[in-house]
Amino acid sequence: MIIVDGLPFSTDTSASPQGRDILAALMEHPALVSASNSFKAILERRFSVPEESGPEKTPPSKWVYLFQREYATVDPALVDFVGTDEATTCVGVAIRNPGNGMTSVAHMDSPKIVDIGLSQMLSLLVDHNSDMELDVHLVGGFEDVSPNHGNCNTRSESREKLAGYSFPLCAKIVETLWNRQEKFHIRTLFILGHNTRRDLEGNAYPIFNGFMVGTSTGSITPANFDRTSRCPDEIVRRIRISASHEESSWKGKLMETYDTQTDQFKIAPCSWTLRQLHISLSLQDYSDSEILLMCSTSPSAEGPDFVENMRRQWEYLIEHPDWRETFPMKQPRIFERTAEGGWRRQKALIP
Repeated sequence: MIIVDGLPFSTDTSASPQGRDILAALMEHPALVSASNSFKAILERRFSVPEESGPEKTPPSKWVYLFQREYATVDPALVDFVGTDEATTCVGVAIRNPGNGMTSVAHMDSPKIVDIGLSQMLSLLVDHNSDMELDVHLVGGFEDVSPNHGNCNTRSESREKLAGYSFPLCAKIVETLWNRQEKFHIRTLFILGHNTRRDLEGNAYPIFNGFMVGTSTGSITPANFDRTSRCPDEIVRRIRISASHEESSWKGKLMETYDTQTDQFKIAPCSWTLRQLHISLSLQDYSDSEILLMCSTSPSAEGPDFVENMRRQWEYLIEHPDWRETFPMKQPRIFERTAEGGWRRQKALIP
């Protein structure tokens, strides 16, 4: 069930509307249009470790960052902020239980992961005997045009879609919320046209690529995270995005990264194949513009470090062709939070 502005939401279409009909009606709802205008006016917050963990911060802020296709549910007693960025055609989804502040955030990149992904997000948020209305924020996606690109396979789907990438994903998310039994109070719908700006030539770009949620208040703010704050285990987690496409155990799922109870990152093992090594070797000599065209669903809208991040992943795969070097004995990589708010890797307990 979807709730907007305190009231159950309905459309003017059939009793069982399609996702596109629900989405179109939501995009025009006065309360959500107003919320989008208010969100657009908020100054984007930029996160970096030096800024957030300096001596003037007592105690330092604690946050959890999510990469593409990841999700995490956080406890406000342990985490101050949870967020994601780097979204172009992807959509960031935040669901919060206002009763206890538990907050789940996901970076969704495909309609195929929405059904199971939302169930994963809700698993620690919902008491099935409760009638609690859950606050929902959707940020990301824009009025994109699906380009021709090759089989780099590190973003969303690799085939063309006439409707672009953002619209089918957004439609699937709202349709799934509509059909579930829980009550979802949509607070922010900063997607598609609301999140689109155009240059003088009419090219479309997202206004914001990320956000963060303050766990104690539930406030949502546009956010940008630099490399120092996209922690821990940045490169390995980026590689898992592409590796997950070839592992059946991840099919239809969001990737688990964070343990809610212990406030630890637990990067589950994943394997990469010779195919991915060959792709890395073959792509490293391409120009920046060629890499954008082959590896992005929205080449003109990517951040300035997109190509550099791709090259860093390929370098890691070339240096570590055997995934078992990264995950000895198929054990997860575990990171615990330091007193300064950063992350420290635990030594692997290998018998």
